[in-house]
Amino acid sequence: MKRSRVNVIRVFRSPLDHRRGRLEAGNLVIPCALGRSGTRRAKREGDGASPVGRFGILQAFYRPDRGPRPRTGLGLKPIRPGDGWSDDVRDRRYNRLVPLPCPTSHETMWRDDHLYDVVLDIAWNRSPIVKGRGSAIFLHLARPGFLPTEGCVAVDKRMIRRLLERIGPRTRIEIVG
Repeated sequence: MKRSRVNVIRVFRSPLDHRRGRLEAGNLVIPCALGRSGTRRAKREGDGASPVGRFGILQAFYRPDRGPRPRTGLGLKPIRPGDGWSDDVRDRRYNRLVPLPCPTSHETMWRDDHLYDVVLDIAWNRSPIVKGRGSAIFLHLARPGFLPTEGCVAVDKRMIRRLLERIGPRTRIEIVG
């Protein structure tokens, strides 16, 4: 069954726990984890907050060794063991995919903990990239118990594929403060 594309994904912070929320994509409602500091309009590198605003979704990444290629209208790229993401404000490649080994601070995309088995690149701090405004803001898989993220939005692995089927290159994600 072909589903119609969702134009906007909305993420709402819980009034009871600012580190949790719900993600709504059409009629799909998914619990989610947010940053350990909740949400913030004036996001900074390392503050642990998920950024408030409306953003594009640039592309999706997936681990080909951890399941079938997801179905989605987004551009989709396999994660390789040599992939990283620069989070070092001194690096000219800040907030971009970088090859490993990388001498500067970075996220490793090929993780043992499954968080990045499927990753959506949220267009936070990308056009233009401002050093210190935050990097590696993704929609990715949640830790057990929906523990807080470092600033991303995270959902249960059983729901990410259902979400991916509903979104495409024109879909935006809105994180409500």
